[in-house]
Amino acid sequence: METNFFKSILALGVAGDWTISIAKQDTDTLIVSVLFHNPKVGDDARKKVPPILLRGTAQELDAGFFGTIVEPVRETAQLFTNMEQFLKQKESAKASSQMHKETLGKEDKQISDKQKKYEEAMKKVDELEAEGKHREAWMKVPTVEAYPEYAQLIRERRMELSNQFAPDLFNEPKKEEPC
Repeated sequence: METNFFKSILALGVAGDWTISIAKQDTDTLIVSVLFHNPKVGDDARKKVPPILLRGTAQELDAGFFGTIVEPVRETAQLFTNMEQFLKQKESAKASSQMHKETLGKEDKQISDKQKKYEEAMKKVDELEAEGKHREAWMKVPTVEAYPEYAQLIRERRMELSNQFAPDLFNEPKKEEPC
């Protein structure tokens, strides 16, 4: 027994995936669900495309299956193509938008200004440490809240500086007296 089923699907020339389910309704009636989809399309609206439902006898489905699904499948494939082109054009427009470019430029400038301030503060800390002024250097280390991206470095730097403090003779921990 030879069929042209798969040759007919290829002849449609559409890009996408097929999910076909066949259920027997009663002794001679079949229900065929044909879902054509394209998982490569980034728009979630693609998930809302309903399946094509066909009901009939085996002879009726053999005779009219491809005649019935050709147009809806081509329309769905075109819809997927349009969705993907729309998303690409939207991204292109956004990227070339002057406002978008200005926003990115401002963000970059803010980041570089902030980084410059951090580097200047740390340079001052290094200078004070080199002069032996460990407490002053510790006070000049920027706060973690101001520079959360450097949190680990700030904590380590503070710890290094606090380890170099001279011991405080007047605030020794009190010895506990026995009860």
